[in-house]
Amino acid sequence: MLLKKPNRKAQINNETGLGTNTSLSGGRFFKNNGNPNLDVTGLPFWQRLNIYHSLLSMPTWKFLLVIIGFFVMTNLIFAGLYLSIGINHLGGMVASNDAEKFGEAFFFSAQTFTTVGYGRINPIGFAASLTASMEALIGLMSFALATGLLYGRFARPRAYIRYSKNALFAPFRDGIALMYRMVPYTKNYLVNVEVKITLAVRIEEDGQQKTRFYNMPLDISKANTMTANWTLVHIINEESPIYGFSKQDLMNAHAELLVFVQGFDESFSNTVISRGSYSYEDFVYGAKFVPMYHPNAENSRTILHLDKLDEYVPAELPGNPYE
Repeated sequence: MLLKKPNRKAQINNETGLGTNTSLSGGRFFKNNGNPNLDVTGLPFWQRLNIYHSLLSMPTWKFLLVIIGFFVMTNLIFAGLYLSIGINHLGGMVASNDAEKFGEAFFFSAQTFTTVGYGRINPIGFAASLTASMEALIGLMSFALATGLLYGRFARPRAYIRYSKNALFAPFRDGIALMYRMVPYTKNYLVNVEVKITLAVRIEEDGQQKTRFYNMPLDISKANTMTANWTLVHIINEESPIYGFSKQDLMNAHAELLVFVQGFDESFSNTVISRGSYSYEDFVYGAKFVPMYHPNAENSRTILHLDKLDEYVPAELPGNPYE
């Protein structure tokens, strides 16, 4: 199927760092949440593993499971060591069967690992004392690492930005524009915010399908501050890479908008970056966003409704070119 080429006036972007060979691509470049749509293979797992990065970036529930799992496994191992040395080398035990003995050894290990040391059970002899000393050392280092990871996860600069689920083809200044909107969802307000959008399309060149990238100029691409929702507008005129494209053309070209946002977060005193993506399946034709904010009747403040980020209503497009 012939894939329509963008307008010649559109500015090609050759610095995206993404491949252009369509036959080697498995679909969209980024997921909706902005993460690369990649499965990395070709190197052994241990060479690719970055434990520090993985522990910082994994979801909180996975991080907590890793910490709890490490704590339990370490104490199980040391409990087995104490039992192998001999239960008679742990003074103060009151266990009467094997299960209770293992439980006593496990909780003595937990007390030693955390350096709590309640005192009822104590090691007797060189082997048990050496094992307890090594466990206390491992516990101190482990908790230091866990504390650093917790702080790193807590203090890591992040752009707390949410994007609308869809990008809309909406009426704008007697014409048509492609719009999406974003909003900060915490009080980490950004300053000196800059937004860049790149269009990825599949076109046919010399009998082969290629992926080409084009800059999508925005009506306003920079803002001094971002405290409320911001609707990004790309005017579809003769300078637009999708000028003259129909709905079917965008589908055939597997059009995808790659969104990059950069700003300075005053809370972190650091630059933060956010990514987003809209594929042709996320486009809505003939719609406009519902306002997200209104004045508070009780005072002079403004109410911002984050739950209305994705809401839109139908709107007639001039000429209805996407029917």
